[in-house]
Amino acid sequence: MSIWELLLAFVVVVLMLVALLANVLVLMCFLYSADIRKQVPGLFILNLTFCNLLMAVSSMPLTLAGIIYKSQPAGDQVCHAVGFLETFLTTNSMLSMAALSIDRWIAVVFPLSYHSKMRFRDAALILSYTWLHSASFPIVAASLSWVGFHHLYASCTLYNKRPEDRTQFVIFTGVFHALSFLLSLVVLCFTYLKVLKVARFHCKRIDVITMQTLVLLVDIHPSVRERCLEEQRRRRQRATKKISTFIGTFILCFAPYVITRLVELSSVVHINAHWGIISKCLAYSKAVSDPFVYSLLRSPRNVQAALDLLPLAGRVLLIPGPAGSTMKVTGANRCWREIIPKSCTGIFVLCLSLAAGEAPSDVAANVALQKPPHPSGLRRLCVENILMGKA
Repeated sequence: MSIWELLLAFVVVVLMLVALLANVLVLMCFLYSADIRKQVPGLFILNLTFCNLLMAVSSMPLTLAGIIYKSQPAGDQVCHAVGFLETFLTTNSMLSMAALSIDRWIAVVFPLSYHSKMRFRDAALILSYTWLHSASFPIVAASLSWVGFHHLYASCTLYNKRPEDRTQFVIFTGVFHALSFLLSLVVLCFTYLKVLKVARFHCKRIDVITMQTLVLLVDIHPSVRERCLEEQRRRRQRATKKISTFIGTFILCFAPYVITRLVELSSVVHINAHWGIISKCLAYSKAVSDPFVYSLLRSPRNVQAALDLLPLAGRVLLIPGPAGSTMKVTGANRCWREIIPKSCTGIFVLCLSLAAGEAPSDVAANVALQKPPHPSGLRRLCVENILMGKA
């Protein structure tokens, strides 16, 4: 084995071990956390986790053996089964990420009707479609004997050995990648760009609310003012960073492999064998990054807290107000409680009143009458807490 082959074999081993550890950890969190199981996105994450685990225990070991032995590491039947599974799992993981983006789009753009638009039944229907969509292509490939060991990728995957089927295989490969990679990428870009547009709009509105609050509260402590401004600066970049991570990891991991598969169809271009394995490793790295991007770096407590704010009939808290009085404040004010001390609880009602378009002079009357916030103001704060508030 050359130094390149040793290095690639080491990379595959690391990817396999990390993918197993990270995805098993996500699966354990799902099994032992009732809060996560109650969330509809948990079904999509669970499906994605199973795809990654099966990829780590089926396709990755055979790729490692193919790199070491430079030949088909198992019998034809085993290789055909692994190639079928690899095609199915890759497509299923892409569509699962697209389904997650649709879920986030509904949660942010339609937060007050999220529970009616995205129920467990709806999620089950989406998953059923992803399974049927993902299974259709490997079934066709297996029936036409287009699955086998490909030396360029050292893997059992889509492969045509018969020259007379070249034209049909080229058409099949183009349609397959268009309806898996390209379709998922279009859905990801559409949904997350819509989310980013809504996030920026509400971020500007919340920035106006923050500045109005700081101007009105002239006696606020300087440290609290600095924390508000610092949170405002972080808020402007938070959504862009998250959405760039979601779309960027998808493109970085899958695009090189898909482009290589399409370029390979041309007999004019010669592809280096090492690059073929590298592109395959990049595709495998998605099974490693998914637990961190979609699960481990997201706090289930914050996600559940954000989803609890979606209905208008949310929890109402009694908090101490000025001069020993008490005020009713909805759960939407948790996004403000992160940056403002409890001693300044009067800011909460003021912020909600400003968000609802009420004049500052009406704040005292609203507090005395214990009026709930206007739905439009609650909606804006819900969106902030879902997307910008570490949800």
